[in-house]
Amino acid sequence: MSNSVVSASAVSAREADVLALLGEHLSNAEIAARLVISVRTVESHVSSLLRKLDVPDRRALARRAAASWQGSAPDAAGGLPTPLTTFVGRERERGELATVLRTHRQVTAVGPGGVGKTRLALAVAADAADDFADGAWFVDLAPLTDPGRVCAAVAAAVNVGEQPGRGLAEVLTTALADREALLVLDNCEHVREGVAPFLERLLPACPRLRVLATSRARLLVPFERIFSVPPLSRAGGDESDAVSLFMERAAAVGWPPGPSVSEGVVALCERLDGMALAIELAAARWPTLGLDGLTAGLSDQLRMLAGGARADDRHRSLRAVLDWSHDLLEPRDQALLRRVSVFVAPFTVEAAVVVADPDGVSGGWRHAHGADSTGGADSMVGVGVGVEVDVAAAVADGLGRLAEHSLLTAVPSASGTRYQALETIRQYGTEQLVRAGELAGVRSRHLAWCLVRAVALREGADVGGGEGRARFDAVAQDIRAALAWAPGRPEQRADACRLAGQLAELAFARNLLAESQERFEQAAELAADEAAAVALRQAAGVAGCRRLGDDMFRLHLGAAEAARRAGDTAGASRDLAAAATVAYRFSTSFPVIPVEAEVKDVLARAHELSGAGDPATEAALALAEAAVTADAFGALQGAVENTAQETVAYAERAVALARLTGDPVAESAALDALSGARCWAGESFGAAAAARRRIDVLVKSPRTPAGTHEVMDALAMAAGTALGVGELPQARLWGRQLAGHPLLAEAGHQATSWLLVTEAFAGHADDVLAHATGFRTAWERSGHQRSLSLGAAAASVAMVHGLRGDHAARADWLAVVERADTAEQHRKGYGAVFDAMVRLHHEDPDAALASVAAPPDAVWKWVCWVWLHWYVALRAEASALAGHPEARARIDSARGVVEGNALAAAQVERAQALLDDDVPRLLATRAAFEAAGCPYQAARTLVLAGGAHAAEGRTALSALGLGPATADVDT
Repeated sequence: MSNSVVSASAVSAREADVLALLGEHLSNAEIAARLVISVRTVESHVSSLLRKLDVPDRRALARRAAASWQGSAPDAAGGLPTPLTTFVGRERERGELATVLRTHRQVTAVGPGGVGKTRLALAVAADAADDFADGAWFVDLAPLTDPGRVCAAVAAAVNVGEQPGRGLAEVLTTALADREALLVLDNCEHVREGVAPFLERLLPACPRLRVLATSRARLLVPFERIFSVPPLSRAGGDESDAVSLFMERAAAVGWPPGPSVSEGVVALCERLDGMALAIELAAARWPTLGLDGLTAGLSDQLRMLAGGARADDRHRSLRAVLDWSHDLLEPRDQALLRRVSVFVAPFTVEAAVVVADPDGVSGGWRHAHGADSTGGADSMVGVGVGVEVDVAAAVADGLGRLAEHSLLTAVPSASGTRYQALETIRQYGTEQLVRAGELAGVRSRHLAWCLVRAVALREGADVGGGEGRARFDAVAQDIRAALAWAPGRPEQRADACRLAGQLAELAFARNLLAESQERFEQAAELAADEAAAVALRQAAGVAGCRRLGDDMFRLHLGAAEAARRAGDTAGASRDLAAAATVAYRFSTSFPVIPVEAEVKDVLARAHELSGAGDPATEAALALAEAAVTADAFGALQGAVENTAQETVAYAERAVALARLTGDPVAESAALDALSGARCWAGESFGAAAAARRRIDVLVKSPRTPAGTHEVMDALAMAAGTALGVGELPQARLWGRQLAGHPLLAEAGHQATSWLLVTEAFAGHADDVLAHATGFRTAWERSGHQRSLSLGAAAASVAMVHGLRGDHAARADWLAVVERADTAEQHRKGYGAVFDAMVRLHHEDPDAALASVAAPPDAVWKWVCWVWLHWYVALRAEASALAGHPEARARIDSARGVVEGNALAAAQVERAQALLDDDVPRLLATRAAFEAAGCPYQAARTLVLAGGAHAAEGRTALSALGLGPATADVDT
């Protein structure tokens, strides 16, 4: 949340977290799960916010939070975590690092693990946050196992989501381009290969962004400024930073050291080399060991590790503390620590039982002193259910002891206590697993646990909902970690394949489309050929939802090859046909459209493999042929009618064959081809009917990636074609359904495009302008995507500004149109219609007639989509008002074209009344406009009638947000 939401002095960081989630309309339980706090704590924060912000209720809080971020993508709410313990000392380093950060755009705080890099970075970031207009964000990279997910982690931290047709890196860069903020990247060392290229892309594109990173090693980017974080100062004896930290932490556990031991504490801190983590671990043991026990235990370990070749002195010191702390544990607790170190996210007692007790031995670990069995899924007990009570109790007792030793952190959550190990201790535990010969067995059990959890997620609450999201987020990092390890082990290949497929489906349901596609492709790499083809088809469906036509094409070709290797020639034929169809049907989503020869070669190979007698294959081939034929026809401006009917016949055959398969997705795709063919043939009502049938057919479609993609496309086409035949209420209904689709939540420009156009034609100016801001913000964040629907949406906003007489705003939006559409011929179509409406509104029929002067059959390609009826009706009216000699003939011609379109027919009838100067007949059209859901034309009818009617009409226009008509319009 921006610092502008409330004053920093009024609301705490945690309250700001709660306020931001209230803005997402989460319940108290969902907020508690997201922030890992209790529901009662959330209730307390809500009460405090109501008081501090002086608002009456929870809804007002939600509105306050949401309004503060309207039109903004990155979210700085709770950008910096609030440490649970005080920051001690380091005044000199704090000032020096702050100075370096003010003069350099990327600073890396470098030092060994446990030296205190994170705490220092957080303290400096908190001091500097107010200097940045957009605040500061904190990104913990420790959970990552894949360097390629650095961008995704940053995007999640700043609340930037995926968008159709664009990579996440591009979306994030665009979202942060104008931000003045501080980005803190913590624990970079193990993903340097991902952090370095990420920063090299991000910082040049975001000139007001600064990055403070922490790492055990340099990131090796050319603009990096290194700040070496030293150990805590030991100068000054019992007043040193190191001693102050030890004293405070020891006092926090209930045993403050007295003056008599101050010299011993100074010596202890000296021997710990001032390492912050080492000091904190030692202080945690102070109540039970005292100075003598700490000194003796540490001395043995330091001597044992001194002079090792694997790390520098300070690293050896930290390892010494960890070894010493580890050796103080009972053997069963040592085994428990190293085995639970496999978990990335906070874990439960039940989960710990699965990985730590392969044989279900009550009260201890059979293999605590030696090598573990290979221990796969069959050797574990419970997997979260049916765990023997004594084993679970023993594990819980052991986890508690580890938490008391500061080797684990207890994390309260809505579902009970969870435990988590710091990254340094996780790494240490992994080394111990290798040393004990248990690594493969424990990771195998962890993999099996992940599989069970993934299945439970799929069968439980929808992961797109609040409860399901929290459950997914709690286990997703562990699943990803398992998938980083398992694919490299042949014996785990099958389980890894299953887990990748499960994660792909879950990520899709969670609206993480980029990861879903990635995991389907990973599953395909691990699967046998037949299963690989299935996974690649799923990946292609996800790519469709992302508007990545080139990926769809590539993945269908890959599926065809996998099916061919598996001996499924019919499946290979269908996949090749699907690739050819995509190249034409979704050509606007390709960065570079495949050349015609390549697509025709793909279709020829599909025919070669097709065989005979398979309905699904015949339907797929028929659809591809219809798509190719329609595209070829569309390229021939002025083509003869029998070519148009030929195209329709191809599409009708595709529909008939697809219906025989019983596959709603295939039938919808064929109906889309039929809708397009009828549109090219000038059959507007037939095109709308085919598009409408798609909605009905897809009611039976499962929520697969391909089915979801088809639904989104069907809603857009149904809205557009309904608009084309004057069915504004239906167009508005489908436009709203599209705008509310969860997969378009991050793509407001794609979601609201047809709704904007429909509301503009109806004359709901206030609604158009209300949606326009979000549309433009999303379009700009998208990197200025281009498509016919985006151009038309921007033009509709320009038209509304034109109707209102705001010429500067109209010109501004017309510039957006030029950048948002893919082709000049598109702009000529709706551009002529929208311009004529503005000119007529401002009583300039000659200029309006100039916009629509060309006969429809001379510009059919411009207007044959959804603009034909509007074009001919406006042309008839402009001709009548301008006194054109062919006005009557044009009206008669238009009447035949728009027959059946109540809205356009009323406009043509009004043109006839204007030509005949028949005011009663003109006024009679008002009822037809109102019945058709077009209050704008109803009001304009009154204006055209003149006299007292005109005053009433201007009042109606003002009520629509359009204001009075004027004679002045910018040319």
